Amino acid sequence: MGPEFLLAVILVINVVFAVIIVFYERRNPIAAVAWLMALFLIPPIGFVLYLFFGQNYTRRRICAMMEGRDLLRDLLLAQERTFSDPRHRFTRPEADEFRETILLLLRNDRACLTEKNHLDLYTRGEDMFEALFAAIRGARHHIHLEYFIVNNDDLGRSVIRALAEKAREGVEVRLLIDAMGVRAGGGSRAAFSELTEAGGKIGVFLPAIYRFNYRNHRKIVVVDGTLGFIGGFNIGDEYLGRGPLGTWRDAAVRIVGDAVRMLQYRFLLDWNYTTGERLEPGPLYFPDPGSSTGTTPVQIVSGCPGTRWNPIKEGYIKLINSARESVYIQTPYFIPDESVMDALRLAALSGVDVRIMIPCKPDHPFVYWATLSFIGDLLDSGVRAYTYDDGFLHAKTIVVDRKAGSIGSANWDIRSFQLNFEANAFFYDARIGAEFARRFEEDLVISTEITPERYRARSIRVRMKESISRLFSPLG
Repeated sequence: MGPEFLLAVILVINVVFAVIIVFYERRNPIAAVAWLMALFLIPPIGFVLYLFFGQNYTRRRICAMMEGRDLLRDLLLAQERTFSDPRHRFTRPEADEFRETILLLLRNDRACLTEKNHLDLYTRGEDMFEALFAAIRGARHHIHLEYFIVNNDDLGRSVIRALAEKAREGVEVRLLIDAMGVRAGGGSRAAFSELTEAGGKIGVFLPAIYRFNYRNHRKIVVVDGTLGFIGGFNIGDEYLGRGPLGTWRDAAVRIVGDAVRMLQYRFLLDWNYTTGERLEPGPLYFPDPGSSTGTTPVQIVSGCPGTRWNPIKEGYIKLINSARESVYIQTPYFIPDESVMDALRLAALSGVDVRIMIPCKPDHPFVYWATLSFIGDLLDSGVRAYTYDDGFLHAKTIVVDRKAGSIGSANWDIRSFQLNFEANAFFYDARIGAEFARRFEEDLVISTEITPERYRARSIRVRMKESISRLFSPLG
């Protein structure tokens, strides 16, 4: 069997994949063209890339098995009727201003609104993990964690040790991890042996050999059904600024209130799908929240690659379209589609102060150069962009008019919008919005603006990196 025969076989297989892409998978046309270019311009490499990254014919089945919110049906119908009435008033006047966003996410993602919540924002790993360890120590019945990455390093082992200690006390401990994310962090099943030996349970989402796409990128913690966390932090030393990228700027919120019930529901669906265990909603996992003093309206929104629409992306767009004064975005990866680009451009041209902050250094060079190219396209419309210069920026946030916004695991890129399982909290509260805006403005002091003049002055080498990276960015 000579090389000519092998190349002929690969070309035939590429033709078969091309037919699948065009006629069976019904991809976005831009992504389809990118895959066809990869298959026929670089046949051997394109063939391998498609095997690991390109197939999407099972994603709807996976997503369907992870959904199933029949238990929320009556609540969803009641909320849709109530919130559609313009005479209805929410606990916060800001929610009245963003009624259309609330209804969109309610109908699009079946994201119930909860109004009695208190949120605390964390942007430093030291503060975030101090709060997490305190929550673990205070657990009485159960601890549920869902993370993309749990590193086998000092912080990762400290978390496992703390969880194992609670398991030995009789607390139910469940840790759901993504197989590929854990491997990327240097971990393995053996790294969690202390927890399993103590009685804790581990769930591993989609074995890594299965495929590179459709990873569980969510970061969720629920303790006793009354306290929760959601945001961008994974578990590892680098999230404390001890990695090669230096200081780590991220974002997460601690939630006390009714929204924790929605985080719990998300966890149970994911856990049941991954492990086959059938945990049933009941008073042990959904205790009576009692009289919460919080007044922040929150929706927990899930992104799933098999859904017809992209709820988190469309929630972002609706927030941008609702802006009257300002839009502040922080993201490590910015590879949007045309709908997001148009929303940002139109907002800026309409006089809204639109600002986007990205890292000054890449953890994924290909994505970084593509990000810069999309940023460059927005500058002439009045969008202002910045590189965060004090380490690495990993936050995934938006705040609009200092009144509403979102925080969670979803980046502003195709992978988060179409290929990964994500979870975000959308909030409607001027107190929280002002805090988000204040943190963003503090970061401006240690950032460099990408002005149109500076962008146009980039070198030919940088322009080539951007062009090549952007060409294949639709592949995810």
